[in-house]
Amino acid sequence: MKILVIGGAGYIGSHVAREFLDRGYEVTVFDNLSTGREENLFSDAEFFRGDIFDADKLAEVMSRGFDGCVHLAALKAAGESMQKPQEYSVHNICGTIGTINQAVTSGTIRCFLFSSSAAIFGSPAYLPIDENHPKEPENYYGFTKLEIERILGWYDKLKGLKFAAVRYFNAAGYDVQGRIRGLEQNPANLLPVIMEVAAGMRAKLSVFGTDYPTRDGTCIRDYVHVNDLAVAHVQAFERVIETGESLSVNLGSETGVTVLEMLEAARRLTGREIPAEFAPRREGDPANLVATSAKARELLGWMPQYSDLDTLVESTWNVYRDLPSGS
Repeated sequence: MKILVIGGAGYIGSHVAREFLDRGYEVTVFDNLSTGREENLFSDAEFFRGDIFDADKLAEVMSRGFDGCVHLAALKAAGESMQKPQEYSVHNICGTIGTINQAVTSGTIRCFLFSSSAAIFGSPAYLPIDENHPKEPENYYGFTKLEIERILGWYDKLKGLKFAAVRYFNAAGYDVQGRIRGLEQNPANLLPVIMEVAAGMRAKLSVFGTDYPTRDGTCIRDYVHVNDLAVAHVQAFERVIETGESLSVNLGSETGVTVLEMLEAARRLTGREIPAEFAPRREGDPANLVATSAKARELLGWMPQYSDLDTLVESTWNVYRDLPSGS
């Protein structure tokens, strides 16, 4: 079958594209390379450089007869979204709606895989967070993801477009086989920022908030390895194709890690000092987000293999360790 991966030169997208390729799918990547990297492209996948806002170009590519479309082209920094809601509205809502419309028009796409987020839930009313948890996002990024999930539900009812919404709980790590080495540009997530400090690319880590009601005062997050996420995308696509039913699932390791625990693990595994400073809380940061992935296990047979803390850190450090200091 043929899969279109929009944003397939990016951090998560390249891992998703590689997993589909490894499983024998015919993969095409569509990316404007604004944040994606050419070095994350594979010779066994076709590549078209283009933007989702170029409707003619997107329609031309989608007309090639894909069975599925994976949509990963969005802005994703929760803190930034609170400062730049206009940009997040345009990219994450308008751009995604245009992409969905093209998928419907194509007439062949049987499953639209949407990159969603744990940010749709906001602060937990209970833990671990399951799919039925109240959805009250506390940052604008999470709001944009929730709105698209709702829109996809309507498109399923009205146009018959089946979808899989896969909700990440903090993607981290790099390909455990070392096949993907293109760094994220201007990363905002914790682990790559720690790695940039360890590699000498930035001076220090800022720890935002030390007075949360957690075991060490810093935020707790559920980190899931990007290889495990990539597997879940393939499994979700296959489930939708097999059953003809849309689905939404949480994807996490079910284990919470604090900011300071991640920092100490990185210091231990890299052998680097990794200077850090404490800073005030960021607006829109819940104290604790940990998933239950029971539904993903039940529906997809998904079991994370690489989401332990050491593998997350080591696979990331393998990419950063050989960089020249300050690069």
